[in-house]
Amino acid sequence: MKLHIGGKEKKEGWSILNIQKNDDVDYVGDISDLSQFKDNSINEIYASHVFEHIKFIDAKKTLLGINRVLVENGKFYISVPDMDVLCKILIDKKKDPKIKIHALRMIFGGQTDEYDFHYFGYNFELLRGLLKNVGFRNVEKVKTFSLFNDTSDYAPYGEPISLNLIAIK
Repeated sequence: MKLHIGGKEKKEGWSILNIQKNDDVDYVGDISDLSQFKDNSINEIYASHVFEHIKFIDAKKTLLGINRVLVENGKFYISVPDMDVLCKILIDKKKDPKIKIHALRMIFGGQTDEYDFHYFGYNFELLRGLLKNVGFRNVEKVKTFSLFNDTSDYAPYGEPISLNLIAIK
């Protein structure tokens, strides 16, 4: 099984888990509670711009849950807003205020509905450390996953704003 957490578009071979029910959603729920899935039952998990919606106090428990449901050598593709990139935009005195506001919305969430808020921000060192702490063996930073057409490849000002990691159980 391959699970796309927070997904909206159907893709052959992938099931969708989303907090909001729609026609293409296979499982209703969120990344912080994967109790509906058995231990070692999922080969790959993809979560693009979902993890920052989890409170930091729940981050370790959430990652332990992901690790639990992945098979041995299973892959976890995780993409979050890259705080290093976004903070550079924010402190750049030459950037237009509209660009800075856009960067702030990527940091704190677009705030378009009750779910569109970010609780925490990550850079490579912080997220890699959390992943290693819960038992992921290898954590690799990649430019793109080339799996879905989503925010993981978003580069509105030239440089991608996402931190994309592949973690192996």
